[in-house]
Amino acid sequence: MKIAVFGLGYVGLSNAVLLAQHSSVVAVDIDAGRVADVNARRSPIEDADVLRYLAERDLDLSATTDAATALSGADFVVVATPTNYDPRTNGFDTTSVEGVIDTARRHAPATPIIVKSTVPVGFTLRMRQQTGFGGIVFSPEFLREGMALHDNLHPSRIVIGDKGDAAHRFADLLTQGAIAENVPVLFTEPTEAEAIKLFSNTFLAMRVAYFNELDSYALTHGLDSRAIIRGVGLDPRVGDYYNNPSFGYGGYCLPKDTKQLLANYSAVPQNLIAAIVDSNRTRKDFIADQIIAQNPRTVGVYRLVMKEGSDNFRDSAIQGIMKRIKAKGIGCVVYEPALKDEHFFHSPVERDLAAFKDRSDLIIANRRHDDLTDVAYKVFTRDLLQRDT
Repeated sequence: MKIAVFGLGYVGLSNAVLLAQHSSVVAVDIDAGRVADVNARRSPIEDADVLRYLAERDLDLSATTDAATALSGADFVVVATPTNYDPRTNGFDTTSVEGVIDTARRHAPATPIIVKSTVPVGFTLRMRQQTGFGGIVFSPEFLREGMALHDNLHPSRIVIGDKGDAAHRFADLLTQGAIAENVPVLFTEPTEAEAIKLFSNTFLAMRVAYFNELDSYALTHGLDSRAIIRGVGLDPRVGDYYNNPSFGYGGYCLPKDTKQLLANYSAVPQNLIAAIVDSNRTRKDFIADQIIAQNPRTVGVYRLVMKEGSDNFRDSAIQGIMKRIKAKGIGCVVYEPALKDEHFFHSPVERDLAAFKDRSDLIIANRRHDDLTDVAYKVFTRDLLQRDT
């Protein structure tokens, strides 16, 4: 079986590797560097399992920038291209997904198209109506950056937004590639599958926001936030997980997915979804005020990535803090080994860790790291549990 996978980001590459264990996979990306990396069995993303599988496993996987080559003879097309949130339109920019669907329809008109990119509720039905093709299926991803392949090998569930033969065959491919057994598989209508994705991520954002607001309260009143979180988490209905305070939820998924879900509520009464979006902004304001109150001349920004094990800077909460304190006239210096530029947001990038520490009166870090142990007295963080979640 041949599968064409469009997009070599976290979703696309992890799916390509998973499927290439038992099928012939040709991945497509507009970035020639990513294509070259995959063909050389190097990982273009920060993911330990992807790196290991590319180096050690016998995968039937190749990559190209030529869509027609990938689509020739394909039994499935998987779309995993970016859908960034566009504040001007108050919704996802689905241009890249629509472009792949159009290309697939021209080169492989009868081949089922599995959309893995996150899309607005109602997108799949709209595409079916526009193209006159019922073989467009939405199947959401529930992956963590840095652990994308792990989460595909050990999926919490597989959701397929269709109930036809192609949907069942694709679900079989996903379960075949997984290590976990007896994975729950749910077949729904496409619109329900789209809603599952957005509501799942918004619930996670709500949980992050809740414990961040708990921490804001504790910090304001001089209380032991860790003790309160521990006591709350001992209730089995709450649980001791996904409760480590941070500067705010960030990354590629939660900020944009919560805003898209809120946009989908335009004709539906709600309070909670808007509050989740607003809470993240309020948390960043609060954290920035805590830093500004210490009157530092230069603030060191330790890592721009959203979390440990990620190379993604997109919408990381620490960037929001940085912008807020710079707006008050406080200088910043950035330590980010993954950044190639000499400046970030008009602030110098310092690649020498010792020099970075010397230049910083105060160092902000969304998560603690052994790199900062010797200057712990300078570090401002709300990482109480020393884990990402």
